[in-house]
Amino acid sequence: MHPLHTNLPVIHLKPGELYLGEQPTMVTTTLGSCVSLIFFNQPQRLGAICHALLPSDDHQENSFRFVDRAFFWMLEQFQSRNIASKQIQVKLFGGADVLECFQGNCRTVTVGQQNIHQALELFKAHGLQVQASNVGGALGRKVFFFTHTGEVLLKRVKKVCWLDLNQ
Repeated sequence: MHPLHTNLPVIHLKPGELYLGEQPTMVTTTLGSCVSLIFFNQPQRLGAICHALLPSDDHQENSFRFVDRAFFWMLEQFQSRNIASKQIQVKLFGGADVLECFQGNCRTVTVGQQNIHQALELFKAHGLQVQASNVGGALGRKVFFFTHTGEVLLKRVKKVCWLDLNQ
């Protein structure tokens, strides 16, 4: 059977959303410069995934749109279930350079790179080892996360060409 043809519930994660799965579920999301942090604990079969747009929240918004806010909420949820940091499998996906170089508007450090850096710094500061990652580059990604196994399937998304229909 094809791994994406499943009887599991399917959740389509949008930007700024986070999903914590205690029941077997397949979560999908499509990433450009955004990143998905994934936490998984095998003994409890607990999985969490976020779709974060920006590295940090300086205005105390308490929104999962930010890597730091999503990270701390996910870590708190795992710790509240007596899961030690060393028992959390961590994965990171996304952070492509898809926005900043549109029509020659390039910066030296892109949003995608900032998102990746923020996630890696948070993992390091809390003693979490990255088990798998696929980050950076110029192409987006579609991620398929199975909350009960921790398995992640990834598909690269080709660049989108914008057509000017007014010409």
